[in-house]
Amino acid sequence: MKLKTKKTQRGFDYIEFTDYYGEKCSIQKSSLGDKDAIWMGVDDANPQIMASKVVKNGTGWVKYPLPDDVLLSTRMHLTKKQVKQLLPILIKFIETGEIV
Repeated sequence: MKLKTKKTQRGFDYIEFTDYYGEKCSIQKSSLGDKDAIWMGVDDANPQIMASKVVKNGTGWVKYPLPDDVLLSTRMHLTKKQVKQLLPILIKFIETGEIV
């Protein structure tokens, strides 16, 4: 996995990468004023629908257009305390392939 470090237009650090399925993801320093936090997750929800639902004899998944006034949340907003709570789970996964 290739990690690209960049800065936002407001000067906050962020790192871009792709997940196992090639979806664009990022970790970004948050501008939250009262706590240190990060944003993390996929950058685009990429809504899709089974092709057979929209095209006769269609197969696989196709893009599903949404109205401009629909918002899909795809990113977690995590404080340092929350990241600290998740780290043991991630470390266990690295070491054993399990999360519990």
